[in-house]
Amino acid sequence: MTRDVSIDIRRLGPGQAQAVAAAGRLFDDVPLEDATRAFLADPARHLLVAYAAGERPVGFASGIELTHPDKGTEMLLYELGVDEPLRRRGIGRRLVAALEALACERGCYGMYVLVDDDNEAAVATYASAGGHVTSRPLMIDWKLGRRDPGKRPE
Repeated sequence: MTRDVSIDIRRLGPGQAQAVAAAGRLFDDVPLEDATRAFLADPARHLLVAYAAGERPVGFASGIELTHPDKGTEMLLYELGVDEPLRRRGIGRRLVAALEALACERGCYGMYVLVDDDNEAAVATYASAGGHVTSRPLMIDWKLGRRDPGKRPE
């Protein structure tokens, strides 16, 4: 059994781009200033950051509200990241639960996430937060240009 870590989860918003930069090591790539400002300014986009020991960012979850005329609004859990040394200690589960609570508060009828079948850690995290596998869809994407600015070196 793993030991939960004491954390404080905060929702970041407009004017908090520096807080995103401070948590930058948790993201896949270095956060871009313009994209960060646009994300934080949009009321349908949400960024939750978990802090341990006061001000040390140790995880994040991002969500995007999607609205369709015949369905209403649901929350897409876009990305979840937890600092490597603190994984399997309840941080991811609590971030997902916090995003779920925010989705309920915002009137969303549901929440979903796409995850690779072979990502056992992610599947376990989402299941521990109450999620259920309902399908195994294919993801088909279009590469519309490569994002180079801010890319972490290989």
